Amino acid sequence: MIKLHGFALSNYYNKVKFVLLEYGIAFEEVMTKLPLTEAQLAQSPTGKVPFLEAEHGFLCESEVIVEYLAARYPEKRIFSADPWKAAKERELITVIETHLELVVRELYAEAFFGGTVSAEVKASVEKRLNRYIASFKRLAKFAPYVCGEQFGVVDIAAFASLPLVAMATQKIYGRDFLAEAGVDWKSYLKLVGERPAAQRVAAERKAYIEATA
Repeated sequence: MIKLHGFALSNYYNKVKFVLLEYGIAFEEVMTKLPLTEAQLAQSPTGKVPFLEAEHGFLCESEVIVEYLAARYPEKRIFSADPWKAAKERELITVIETHLELVVRELYAEAFFGGTVSAEVKASVEKRLNRYIASFKRLAKFAPYVCGEQFGVVDIAAFASLPLVAMATQKIYGRDFLAEAGVDWKSYLKLVGERPAAQRVAAERKAYIEATA
C-alpha cells in the first residue's frame, strides 16, 4: 500500500492527502516530523514533506507525487482526460503554488512562527504578489470552482494554499491581498470544504494543531 509521510500542518501534505482521499486511492499515513533524519533524507532528498512511499521507492515534491498518482491510476481521472483542459489545470496549479504560495512563504517566519522578516523582503513579496494575484484572476473562473462548473485537482491545490496567502498578508500588511483583489476565497473555501475529503483533512489538521499546541 502507498504510504504518505508528513504531518497535518503542512499544506502540501494536506494537498496530497486530499487527492488520495478524494479519488479513493488506498494509503497509509506515516507521521514524520521535521527536520528529517539522515535516513529520511535518503527518502526525501530535499528534506521536505510530504514524501510518498510506493512499490518502486520514494518520491518527494507534492506535485510530482500527484502526477505519479495520475499516471499510476489513470482510471481515477485526477486530471482532465482532455489534453488542453489538463494543461490548463496544470497552468493554474503552477500559478497558485509557484507564484502565490511560494512567494508568500517568505513571510511565514513572522506571520506564523514568531520570527521576523526584513522590510526589503516584505516589499519584494508585496510587489510580486500583487502581480501574480492579477495573473491568477485572469485564469481562474470561480464558476463556482476554479476551472469552471466541475470540481477538480486545481481546487485541491487552491484549498491547500489560498488561505495561507490571505492569512499571511493580513498578518504582515494588515490587508488580505486576495480579498482586496476581489477573490472571495472564504466563500470558495466553504464550498470546497463541504466535500468529505476536505472535511477530513481540515478536521485532522485542527486536531494536529491542538495536540501540538
